[in-house]
Amino acid sequence: MTDLLTGRALNRALLARQLLLRRAPMTATAAIDHLVGMQAQAPHPPYVGLWSRLADFDFTELSDLLRTRQVVRIALMRSTIHLVTAADCLPLRALLQPVHDRGFRGAAGKSLAHLDHDAIAAAGADLLTTEPMTFAELGKRLAPHWPDADPARLATLVRVRVPLVQVPPRGLWGHSGQARHTPARAWLGEGSPAPMTVDDLVLRYLAAFGPATPADAQAWSGLTGLREVFDRLAPRLRAFTDETGRVLHDLPDAPRPDPDTPAPVRLVADFDNLILGHADRSRVIADEHRGPVIMGTGNGVVRATVLLDGRVAAMWRVERTRGTATVLVEPFGRITAGDRHAVEAEAHRLLAATDPTATSTGVRLG
Repeated sequence: MTDLLTGRALNRALLARQLLLRRAPMTATAAIDHLVGMQAQAPHPPYVGLWSRLADFDFTELSDLLRTRQVVRIALMRSTIHLVTAADCLPLRALLQPVHDRGFRGAAGKSLAHLDHDAIAAAGADLLTTEPMTFAELGKRLAPHWPDADPARLATLVRVRVPLVQVPPRGLWGHSGQARHTPARAWLGEGSPAPMTVDDLVLRYLAAFGPATPADAQAWSGLTGLREVFDRLAPRLRAFTDETGRVLHDLPDAPRPDPDTPAPVRLVADFDNLILGHADRSRVIADEHRGPVIMGTGNGVVRATVLLDGRVAAMWRVERTRGTATVLVEPFGRITAGDRHAVEAEAHRLLAATDPTATSTGVRLG
């Protein structure tokens, strides 16, 4: 008979794995490695995500890591842009290639079925090695060689077939710039990182998101057929059941804090995998709140959220006008005076990090 984990126990386990029960004394690189990357469809959310998780995080640390090519931005899990360590970049991308291939089998892939995909990918890689480009620029450069094809779909094929990283200034704090791409091998050098197996990936997923089901791991990664991987790993894992009777798997020695462990207020960044890391997200967000927070599917917007007692209780954003910066908080329900004070204090701490030169800062709870 397996041990029961309540929803609150699952919540505290997830917060501990996600470094959200207490800010961790680790480097940004170590945190990104532990989290198996951070979703980064927009440039700045990973900075807030690390600030929420790490003690004394300096925003310039992450910018420096991007400039020195120790971390990169690349399409990975669910074929969405993630911030990952240089060591994880190519092994993860190779393992997740089926996710990218599957997404290309629709209209885009069918429209190019009669063409030589290898030739298009090689031509695109050569062009992007010579000069990083946006996908629009790449499509225009490829179009004369394949005049009957949609330029945008030619660029999409290259994105699917070639591991491409976004180059700075994209992703640097305080900078703007279009997403320009170059092959990861050209950017990182020709070293041969150790390959990653799907077993490795599942074990690392559990370390960052467990306890979990195969369906949870599939929702996070975009991969399919992971039940057999969990079955193969079963002798190395510990099994639990949740309150609905589902079997959850976990690393034997991973942290599973007491369910009554206090959970501090946290401002969670846009697109954070805390919200997207499971098929069953009820351990951190109520079903009725998913609609406002997770707007659409695929590359849809995922709003920044506020955690109260470890669960999503509000959404937040920063409004900036003429030297002022205000955190606007939209609660889903009534917030106690004590929680309101804690949210305001955390928001002011965030503004001190994100907008140190603002002439005026404030917090407004709806």
